[in-house]
Amino acid sequence: MGATKVVTDDTFETEVLQSDKPVIVDYWAEWCGPCRMVAPVLEEIASEHSDKIDVVKLNIDENPKVAQRYQIMAIPTMNVFHNGEVVKQIVGAKPKAALLRELAEFI
Repeated sequence: MGATKVVTDDTFETEVLQSDKPVIVDYWAEWCGPCRMVAPVLEEIASEHSDKIDVVKLNIDENPKVAQRYQIMAIPTMNVFHNGEVVKQIVGAKPKAALLRELAEFI
């Protein structure tokens, strides 16, 4: 793993909800093909924009509490959190250009 960080049910509060900058949470699972396609794109975004936004990954199979709390029904889903609140949700694998458009207001 490079610029993205792994979070768990236990670290979610500290790493995401208490962060002082926006955080993209990538909800994913090992068996999800589209999740594997979007992972390198998020890695690039994380390294290119680390001064403005954090990108974290949450494995929904290993961390079901957070996924249930935010009603994640399909993966990959990316929630953007700011000041402890979900301010944007992106569902499905998208190319980098489309993700950057979706995230423009945060980066």
